[in-house]
Amino acid sequence: MFGLGAGEILVIGVIALIFIGPKKLPELARGLGRGIKEFQKAKNDLLDEVNNDEFTEEQKKIEEEIKKNHDASVASAEKKAAEKSSPESEA
Repeated sequence: MFGLGAGEILVIGVIALIFIGPKKLPELARGLGRGIKEFQKAKNDLLDEVNNDEFTEEQKKIEEEIKKNHDASVASAEKKAAEKSSPESEA
């Protein structure tokens, strides 16, 4: 947890107990816990939105590529069909 060992956490806890007092310490700890939880939720929401935007952009690129390939295939098929029907008409 943040690179702190058990000894350092114990020292911080004792100092907090001395300065804040035993009555207010649980309230402070709950508030701190809620704040951390809200921060993590906001972070996760932001990451989800960024990932969703990246996915949407990638999906659009793939759809454009598919459309290009489809259009090229249709044009190629039409060209081949025209070439096949062209010699028969002339004969």
